[in-house]
Amino acid sequence: MTTPIAPTLIRLALVAALSLALADLAQAQDAAPAGGEVTVDMLQQQIAAQNQRIDAMRVTLQEQERDLASLRQALDDQRLDNARARGAIPPADLALPALAQGARVPLSPTLPSSPTDLSPQDLSRQAARTTLPQLAMAQPPSAQPPLEQPVGQAPASESRPPEIAQIFDQPGVLTPHGQFVLEPSLQFGYSSNDRVALVGYTIIPALLIGLIDVRQVKTTTATATLTGRYGLSDRFEIEAKVPYVYVNGDTVSREIFTGTAVDNVFNAHGSGLGDVELTARYQLNRGGPDKPFYIGWLRYKSRTGKDLFEVVTDCVTRCVANTTGTGLPLELPTGTGFESIQPGITWLYPSDPIVFFGSFSYLHNFKRKNVSRTVLGGLRESLGEVEAGDILGFNVGLGLALNEKAAISLGYDQSIVDRTRQNGEDAPGSVRVVLGTLLLGGSYRFSDRVSLNVALGVGVTRDTPDVSLTARVPISF
Repeated sequence: MTTPIAPTLIRLALVAALSLALADLAQAQDAAPAGGEVTVDMLQQQIAAQNQRIDAMRVTLQEQERDLASLRQALDDQRLDNARARGAIPPADLALPALAQGARVPLSPTLPSSPTDLSPQDLSRQAARTTLPQLAMAQPPSAQPPLEQPVGQAPASESRPPEIAQIFDQPGVLTPHGQFVLEPSLQFGYSSNDRVALVGYTIIPALLIGLIDVRQVKTTTATATLTGRYGLSDRFEIEAKVPYVYVNGDTVSREIFTGTAVDNVFNAHGSGLGDVELTARYQLNRGGPDKPFYIGWLRYKSRTGKDLFEVVTDCVTRCVANTTGTGLPLELPTGTGFESIQPGITWLYPSDPIVFFGSFSYLHNFKRKNVSRTVLGGLRESLGEVEAGDILGFNVGLGLALNEKAAISLGYDQSIVDRTRQNGEDAPGSVRVVLGTLLLGGSYRFSDRVSLNVALGVGVTRDTPDVSLTARVPISF
């Protein structure tokens, strides 16, 4: 809240103006001819010079008013909802200077059409009045009313999406221009699947003649990833992701064609470099409070990790049409074995006090030709042309800022995986799979450079991993 200063300002300006006028008269008398008279021409020259200074000050004041209007518009655009969504306390209403908000001192007096109609005394008083705006504008900063200081930290820019606790693979907030973010992360996953195979025939629905193969597959995965993001501009960034994968699998089965009642356990594990990824993201529009943000992105995934066709499979001579061996890999792969490209779009919609977000994507796996599998003894079994199924994915969630440092998010992610094709036909045993995961995450900002993000995922379909836990620590440079 500001204090009116117009009366005080006018009194101070009046005293200074009178002093200046007397000084001008004394200077004029010193510069006058030998007769000692102050002529009308001399006073008119002084008034003209002061009017020029007043015009220059008027232009400066107009530029300042335009800047203040732009600032006021920017403050109106990012209201409380945008500030809360970013985890920041909104700044207080900025108090504008009294010259911009309150009563204004006239910039120039109204002069008669002909200065020659005035007497020397009137011209002297007129010259004194013209100095008021100059003195008001030249008032020292200590005499101006102080601005109200904002509370907390204001958002960086109204054109940037609000920050949320990340629970999906694709982040929603882009890296600012010229800034680099290094993000180490660790993900733990566990899944357990049951499979029952019936070999025989039924006489009635309740009676089976034959053998039953019951098999459980338990898989534990740990992935350490180092991610780097760099902002090429405020609306465009690039990202590189390098994972290191450790996977362990236990298969518990009671094999067919045997009369034993003892379960057999087949164990395999694998570790090494995973599939390296490159991603580019671009903000498509300029959003705001109650206006959505759209971010388009394109991801490329390599096949740098060891794939299923490179590891040795527990088969003798061949796996197809051969019952010798388990048919399971002796070493688990760390990569998918297929190069892929994935376009997608992420949207964010801030609505006080929460932020809605989600994405749509489509992943295409490039087919591989002349694929062969390694079996026991180092022999190769040709599989021909193999094309992994494409993946259609979408997710949706909401985020809530608890305070300026902590935020939570809740979301659901679903992927529809198409059938794998071999030599132009559906591969034997290949089916369409739906993966659904319910996610809950939270983030805490330790400083302007370091924060912690934790996300918990729970599978809601049979083919989805039962649980996944991810911890990320983005560090800004």
